[in-house]
Amino acid sequence: MPGILAIIPARGGSKGLPRKNLRLFCGVPLVSVTVWQAAQSVSISRIVVSTDDEEIAAAAERFGAEIIVRPPDISDDAASSESALLHSLDSLRDRDGYEPDLVVFLQCTSPVRYQGDIDRAVATLVREEADSLLSVAPSHRFLWSRANGNARPVNYDPVHRPRRQERTPEFVENGSIYVFKPWVLRQFRNRLGGKIALFEMDEATSFEIDDAFDFELVQWIARSRGVPMPSHEMLSDLRLLVLDFDGVLTDDRVLVIEGGKEAVWCSRGDGMGIALLRETGLPIVVLSRETNSVVADRCRKLGIPSYQGIGDKEAFLESYCRDSGIPLRQVAYVGNDINDIECMKRVGLPIAVADAHLEVRKTARLILNAAGGRGAVRELCDLILTRWGSGLVS
Repeated sequence: MPGILAIIPARGGSKGLPRKNLRLFCGVPLVSVTVWQAAQSVSISRIVVSTDDEEIAAAAERFGAEIIVRPPDISDDAASSESALLHSLDSLRDRDGYEPDLVVFLQCTSPVRYQGDIDRAVATLVREEADSLLSVAPSHRFLWSRANGNARPVNYDPVHRPRRQERTPEFVENGSIYVFKPWVLRQFRNRLGGKIALFEMDEATSFEIDDAFDFELVQWIARSRGVPMPSHEMLSDLRLLVLDFDGVLTDDRVLVIEGGKEAVWCSRGDGMGIALLRETGLPIVVLSRETNSVVADRCRKLGIPSYQGIGDKEAFLESYCRDSGIPLRQVAYVGNDINDIECMKRVGLPIAVADAHLEVRKTARLILNAAGGRGAVRELCDLILTRWGSGLVS
């Protein structure tokens, strides 16, 4: 049975907030949040992400999406979402002979969705025998417009200002969930057509991400409302945190002074985060290919063990976990360069610092906002502490 297809458009370009779809939202790239939410739905049988960006594609694939490569002519600021939806449907039909019964269109910029919202939206369309559906939030705002230099009310009479309970219910399109039959999109070149149904969500879902302020606001809403997030799932089951040293606990620069001695730049904030995380009892270790006294000195001060001069970090990690009785799926590994990739592929939660090599970011399931040696480890420690109920400590 063809079933229900989720399509998630996610361009690489964004002027209001550059690289928006890869920006960390509650611990994971923004695009991954919506992919994960789609994967939690019992209704959806297939998930595709339409993108022109290699990093977005990698982030989406790690959470279970298929990728439809969007051509340049429908990837600029002027391109409509409908063009991406049509291209995705046509691509699947031509490539796989696949035509779904229903399409669920999800926008990354509206990530405040509660458990079961997608399934309830689909059920609403089916129950009301509609052809398309949009999610909405209740609105009680008095609206005005300008015409010929004069202000005029749109939806009420200011002479007889009604109380909220006296007003006819109105709704604002919140951009979160659209459901439609494929023929609607093909016939109307629009996500909505035929008999249209409404799926009501709460007012907190009416905020969309367009700029940096929106991002922080919507993230706060998601956290304060307890919206399920994939980072919660990933961070709650950890039994070991493994850190690379150069480029993770340092900013990947080295200062060579007279006599060949080396010095590196580290973050005091990272040190505080590690100190707070150690109090939870979570083991933390550092692995490094290089042998350098600065590694041992820094780790000694942080109170965590370090293992240096490791030619095969993957084999060492497997042996260490086997001897410690820790399954690799319960290990988080933080890396920044290509010599970390094999270890990252072996663990349950591969993590990259913000300035990591492209291939490392493509391997990671969690990409931190901060760069190595500039607060990345503190950011991760705070995320883990928040998930484990200790709260953010500054």
